[in-house]
Amino acid sequence: MIEIYLFVNPLGSVCLETETNLLDFMTSSQKKIQFRIMPLVNMQTIHDTMKRRGLSLTDIDARNRLFADTYSAALDIKTIQLQGKKLARNFMMRLQQAVGCEAQPYNQTLVEELVTEVGGDLAMFKEDRPTSFVKEMFQVDQDIAREMNITMHPSAVVYNYACERDYGVSLEGPLAIADLPKLCHTDEESYQIFHIDGYLKKRRESRVAHYPNYLKLVY
Repeated sequence: MIEIYLFVNPLGSVCLETETNLLDFMTSSQKKIQFRIMPLVNMQTIHDTMKRRGLSLTDIDARNRLFADTYSAALDIKTIQLQGKKLARNFMMRLQQAVGCEAQPYNQTLVEELVTEVGGDLAMFKEDRPTSFVKEMFQVDQDIAREMNITMHPSAVVYNYACERDYGVSLEGPLAIADLPKLCHTDEESYQIFHIDGYLKKRRESRVAHYPNYLKLVY
């Protein structure tokens, strides 16, 4: 079995592309894959998003607005997740498309339109959204990211249990995640890569030249 944790910007176009590519891979793969997408919001991700959008890093108002919108969107996603993971994934990708790709303003009207569009129960969403449980769910995701030393999005952590290792590999950035399918192979050639050539190396082993800029271990 393979387990994938994907940490994303709930309003980001780059993360949307990464999610789409991973879902395409999972659809075509014959392997048993558990896939968990988690919104990641912290000061580093907000800083990176401002740089990517060409916003002045000294614009405090812009920073605060971006943080508020991103945090609110993350809570939206956790709220609709109570109605089903697939529904929440569809909602998040539509939200990323609308805000990240089409430059629509993030607001409550857009959120409610998308909840209805993807088939969610809007009345239930409105009832669940302000609860402390939703905030707790969001905080669990942030705690997991912190435990895995994830600081940027998109980032992924992959556990390939077929390779009999009790730790996984974290990949940071879209270019790194593009190589994720290689971590999911279990034939003899990729088995060698996974065990020996650098994807999974213990602390006492030297790291291989394959992708050293973004490959890290998660114990």
